[in-house]
Amino acid sequence: MAALEGCRCRGASGRSNNSILYSILKSDSLTSAEEQQQHQQHQHPQQQTLQHLLHKTSSSSAAAASPQELRQQACSCGSTRRRGVLRSPQVTCKAASAVLVKTLRFVKNVPCFRELPEDDQLTLIRSCWAPLLVLGLAQDRVDFDTTETVEPSMLQRILTGLPDRQSEVPAAGQSRGAAGVSVVDIDAIRAFLKKCWSVDISTKEYAYLKGAVLFNPDVEGLRCLHYIQSLRREAHQALNEHVRLIHREDTTRFAKLLIALSMLRAISPPVVAQLFFRPVIGTVSIEEVLMEMFYGK
Repeated sequence: MAALEGCRCRGASGRSNNSILYSILKSDSLTSAEEQQQHQQHQHPQQQTLQHLLHKTSSSSAAAASPQELRQQACSCGSTRRRGVLRSPQVTCKAASAVLVKTLRFVKNVPCFRELPEDDQLTLIRSCWAPLLVLGLAQDRVDFDTTETVEPSMLQRILTGLPDRQSEVPAAGQSRGAAGVSVVDIDAIRAFLKKCWSVDISTKEYAYLKGAVLFNPDVEGLRCLHYIQSLRREAHQALNEHVRLIHREDTTRFAKLLIALSMLRAISPPVVAQLFFRPVIGTVSIEEVLMEMFYGK
């Protein structure tokens, strides 16, 4: 593991058991062991925290929709007006919430991550929670069904007297999540899940992919940039070595996994929050949920 200059996260970089290979795989195995224990014990405190936040009503925040939520506007072909919502939101959101708890526990158990300054930890969590969640959905084979709704065009709104979408105020007890997300974004998530399932990614490969997603040096504002770059590079190398060792006959497997990573990075975090969490948390910020679960703030 590369030495760190000017950072507090040097750790024990000279020890082989502190490498990205060891820490990520150990974290994943700890997560699996904890899950088995939780089936026989009471609910995990983080899950209780999440459920508490999920039951907050939309009245707790009167903020307007974010620009990302309003970016889908009418076009000449009308494709961006086609939107989808979960067919069984309670079931799917519950499954996504369980994956989110597992994902954050995985991150907290990675020694390399804990050695980073808190500012870098927060920055990485905010940037990677969504792709890690979708990756977890793929690993746990969480599928979902949606039903399509059609967003009225601007002309239809004018002729029928409907208010502009940007000025709409949700009815009492109704969140903006009811409007759904673009079917293009839904198809992107589904395409990624199908890609992972078609490649039949193993547990170790998922662990290395999580490491490559978690340690993202492209995020702005990182203090330990070079260290994080070395961790990303080490995760890629570990994945490549594992594929060459286990799948010697499949010379394209590593490339397929990299393609899956590129598909994952194209998925929008606001879309993930809107689709899998907005139906139950309303206008409560997803970052508020994340910080409450991760740091207890």
